[in-house]
Amino acid sequence: MRILYIDPVGADACEHEMYDALLAVKGPDTALDLVALPVGRPRHLEYHSYEALIIPDITHIVLQEAPNYDGIVIGCFYDVGLREAREVSGTTPVTAPCQATTSIAAALGNSFSVLVTRSKCIPKMRENIHLYGQGDRLASMRSLELGVRELQLDHELTKERLLSEGRAAIEEDGAETLILGCTVEYGFYPTMQEALGVPVLDAAVAAIKQAEFLAEAAQRFGWQPSRLYGSEAPPAEEIATWGIYPGEAPIGLRLTEEERILA
Repeated sequence: MRILYIDPVGADACEHEMYDALLAVKGPDTALDLVALPVGRPRHLEYHSYEALIIPDITHIVLQEAPNYDGIVIGCFYDVGLREAREVSGTTPVTAPCQATTSIAAALGNSFSVLVTRSKCIPKMRENIHLYGQGDRLASMRSLELGVRELQLDHELTKERLLSEGRAAIEEDGAETLILGCTVEYGFYPTMQEALGVPVLDAAVAAIKQAEFLAEAAQRFGWQPSRLYGSEAPPAEEIATWGIYPGEAPIGLRLTEEERILA
């Protein structure tokens, strides 16, 4: 199967490191590509006004790329543009980290806590968790008070904050499972699981695994996205004749395994 991971920020060198981390967790029969937005788009989405800028980009990419993929992941824990992307994905399932991690966490324990970057993130993420029907299982949301672009700069500092807040979530808030509430918190979950003794869900890993599951389910059982009622797609004729998404989708960087092998 072929999965597309959309990193919904302006492309920079960080994408290569993330892509290597994602390749390490994909299934053996999965081909995984990563795309990022052009330079000039926001480099993080900590502000909702930044989200608003790139939702049209995500929708355009999904509309263009969905026929070429068996599953698509939107790589931001805000699940930015998820509803809009699903509307135009045709038969291709689309998933995102918050919905993926909370549904998996609900199967692994009675309660979970989310370790987010900054307090700024909490209201929107809490709203999404309640929207997904998992509000009763949310034990707490704890902030590392680190910006998205700080998470991979000092690994010892990030690990220290994650372990401290994770331990507090377990001992003080009653969390049975922990969720890393940012895709850039990748790489820390094995150390945390060993130290804390509970499942620790990496947001990017969970989203990819859910995409793989949904892609296989679509292939084997015909469980494709519904197009009835609220899931109805916009008419292709309107998109074409009105010129709503003109030209090529705004992709600033594309990483593929084929290119890595050739390199």
